[in-house]
Amino acid sequence: MCLAVPGRVLEIEERDGTRMARVDFGGVVKDVCLEYVPDMRIGDYAIVHVGFALQRLDEESARQTLELFEHLGVLDEEFGDAWGRAAKEAGASRPAGTGPGNDPSKEAPS
Repeated sequence: MCLAVPGRVLEIEERDGTRMARVDFGGVVKDVCLEYVPDMRIGDYAIVHVGFALQRLDEESARQTLELFEHLGVLDEEFGDAWGRAAKEAGASRPAGTGPGNDPSKEAPS
């Protein structure tokens, strides 16, 4: 499922001519493009869909939406541990090196 999720802008920078931000989605931090909402500032809340900020959102609405999404388990579904979830669904162990925060593509060869 793809949702537009509210997040709080933590940092803003320009990368290769594109305005980007680090955005906190209730404890999960992701990179987000700000090109559609160029007037965003640090501390603002935005509605984000597939890595793009679409519009500004007031803090109270953002908090209420994040609480509701968390209660419904939507945040885990959108941002959770995909490797662990897939292993659990398959009735298997988590693949080596795929713990939360690990990037299997950066592991040293055996």
